[in-house]
Amino acid sequence: MKHPVDVHVGKRIRHRRWMVGMTQQQLAEKVGIKFQQIQKYETGMNRVSASRLWDISETLEVPVSFFFDGIEETPADGRSSGSSLPVDIMADKEALELVRSYYAIPENQRRRLFDLARVLSDVA
Repeated sequence: MKHPVDVHVGKRIRHRRWMVGMTQQQLAEKVGIKFQQIQKYETGMNRVSASRLWDISETLEVPVSFFFDGIEETPADGRSSGSSLPVDIMADKEALELVRSYYAIPENQRRRLFDLARVLSDVA
């Protein structure tokens, strides 16, 4: 059975890997393992050893603590209290794609898009 901490760490690995635009194969090569092992880490099927987590954190350029951020705050249903939003919004693939696309837009247009989104969210 998967341990909730292993699942959380795996999700954070996937999240960061995706945010930097790295494939499982690329991450695996940089830390010296097979991509199937990265798959198992990301799903929580396999526990990540301390030394391997250190290697992954250096490759993904985040502190080891990044992989544990938010773990004590996550309720059993994965939602924040009184909200339909997940506690870790960045675990949602659509949200990640939106953020990456947003930052690919030139800064002056991005600011205008941001303002439009705020207006639309106030209307809803």
